[in-house]
Amino acid sequence: MREDRIVSVEIDGEGRLCVTPQKEDFASIYRTAMEVGWDPVRRCLVSPVPREWTYPMWFRQILAAAADEYGVRLTLMPETIWRNVSTSERLEMSAIG
Repeated sequence: MREDRIVSVEIDGEGRLCVTPQKEDFASIYRTAMEVGWDPVRRCLVSPVPREWTYPMWFRQILAAAADEYGVRLTLMPETIWRNVSTSERLEMSAIG
């Protein structure tokens, strides 16, 4: 399995969780049928606006979709930028990835 670093994790203005990889492109991620999408303009993996799931649950889903469909393990790094993510959600996501 290849590895790619996560540059940023953000909850955008629409309420979607956005995970930006350092180098990979996930244009066909929709094929996983895991409700994870790819924003080609911002170059990030996106969740739908959460209804029943929490942001950490969607973070886990995004990591699983990248691993299952592309064989890429996305990993957080100390330099990962966090935007609009609460401290508790950040801690929970950090424990996942």
